[in-house]
Amino acid sequence: MESTVQIAEGAASHDPDVGLRAVAALRTLAERLELVQVGNARRLGWSWQQIADRLGVSKQTVHRKYGRRFGRR
Repeated sequence: MESTVQIAEGAASHDPDVGLRAVAALRTLAERLELVQVGNARRLGWSWQQIADRLGVSKQTVHRKYGRRFGRR
């Protein structure tokens, strides 16, 4: 796997093949980071609303995405 710096640089490439693969890799990285941080927040007692506010989405959206994985506090 490429380093984060290489992926970010690739996203600015004029070659669509390189750029689009970099965008896909960044999307995967962002999803993984979000999963980790939502888990951290739930373990620290954050509500779904607090998490949703920080992510800029509705409480229902974040709960639908992570509710089964992290459940209740």
